[in-house]
Amino acid sequence: MKIGLLHSLIRKEEKLLLEAFHAAGVEPVMIDDRKLIMDFDRAPAIDVLVERSINHSRALHALRLFESAGVPCINSHQVAQICGDKLLTTAALKDHGIAQPACRVAFTEESALDAIEELGYPVVLKPAVGSWGRLLSKINDRDAAETVLEHKTVLGSYHHSIFYIQQYVEKKGRDIRSFVVGDDCIAAIYRTSDHWITNTARGAVASKCEVSNEVAEISLAAAAAVGGGIVAVDLFESDDGLLVNEVNYTMEFRNSIDTTGIDIPAVVVDYVIKRARAC
Repeated sequence: MKIGLLHSLIRKEEKLLLEAFHAAGVEPVMIDDRKLIMDFDRAPAIDVLVERSINHSRALHALRLFESAGVPCINSHQVAQICGDKLLTTAALKDHGIAQPACRVAFTEESALDAIEELGYPVVLKPAVGSWGRLLSKINDRDAAETVLEHKTVLGSYHHSIFYIQQYVEKKGRDIRSFVVGDDCIAAIYRTSDHWITNTARGAVASKCEVSNEVAEISLAAAAAVGGGIVAVDLFESDDGLLVNEVNYTMEFRNSIDTTGIDIPAVVVDYVIKRARAC
């Protein structure tokens, strides 16, 4: 059994996964996406690939090539493609009837302003592709909307050419991140911050969240909607119940092991080994 680990930098998460693989008696084949060269006919001789790239574009294209060469991937190219694009994630959740904040998409500065005012202030403007809470803007009024939209238009890069506009949800200083591995919601944390952005990458504090039936049900439904596998689901607590904000396909968990009491890397490795044996 040969398990490939596609990686960029070796972060804390990858070190923990390597420790868990070694404890299970498996020596992964390390595949550095910065050095990887592939053609369209073959791939490294592995039974399954575990994707842990930092760079979304590298991950997305590498997964497509590995799958084309007959290598099963965790997560799949489909999951990476959907989760890596907020528009595709929102569409997948909508197709499966999963509750989420109201959202609009626009393609010009003028139509984006109309969409913002249709939703009503405040709204959150997000890049379609991005992570770690970067390039988010909370828009409180028309003056702010006009300013931010003009800046994004002038910047003109791919990240700023599509306007993804989400209803602002008053989450009382916290959100929930749940962890799904296969058919199980294995753990969850609260992420609490004085700032309206509650990513731990932006300084939010993690604390344990019990996996209630409601948390497990919506997390598993969201994971299934994007294609399943190993994902982290970001949830908002609202007056109408839980809402899915985002689904992450290369999940980070360094701050969640001690917090939840769940050995997340061991659970992930067990899932990967079972998938490899089934191939």
